Amino acid sequence: MIKKGLKVKILTGKDKKKEGEVIEIDRSNNRAKVKEINMVKKHVKTTKEKKGGIVSKENFIHLSNLRLIDENIKNKKAGAKK
Repeated sequence: MIKKGLKVKILTGKDKKKEGEVIEIDRSNNRAKVKEINMVKKHVKTTKEKKGGIVSKENFIHLSNLRLIDENIKNKKAGAKK
């Protein structure tokens, strides 16, 4: 199961074969945000507190396009096969 803070590998899309850490999960839509992956540009309106402009940020990726690459999980699976 993919959880926040675990390392994953991207299987499809423009960031294929890249690795990153899960920073947010949306369970209702089966999607996750991965650090520095699937970057999109958002236009932000200027307010009194914040300066506007074009901001790059991560977007959600479907969980089926991610593979868990955590070392502890690999060791458990290797032990189960023996």
